[in-house]
Amino acid sequence: MLEVTFSRDIELAEVIALYQANEWSSAQVPEKLIPALLNSDSLVTARLNGRLVGIGNAISDGHLVVYYPHMLVHPDVQGQGIGRQMMQLMQTRYASFHQQMLTADGKAIAFYESLGFERAGQTASMWIYAGDDH
Repeated sequence: MLEVTFSRDIELAEVIALYQANEWSSAQVPEKLIPALLNSDSLVTARLNGRLVGIGNAISDGHLVVYYPHMLVHPDVQGQGIGRQMMQLMQTRYASFHQQMLTADGKAIAFYESLGFERAGQTASMWIYAGDDH
């Protein structure tokens, strides 16, 4: 049974395993990742028969702008609508916000476009980034 909910009930090992399965460099800095997730404005989890198979967070000013930095679904269950359910739950909080932002690459672009996101005009993503997974 799949359960998608707002929850901060996460264990270090299960989060790291999910990030490693997706080859995200954040798994290499668990001492930063876990506090970052727990201090987010919102944290959504997806559990399949109790196993963490998805996680996503939102950072927001609470009124105008929300940014979705992380949205991961375990590769074994991608394409089954889990990410869509997670974003739909996020929309229960943020649909009325003036600006919803995220950064996507690869096949994630088509996923987010299917949810109504679009490229932001002629803007360019810019960052100072310590990882090597993008």
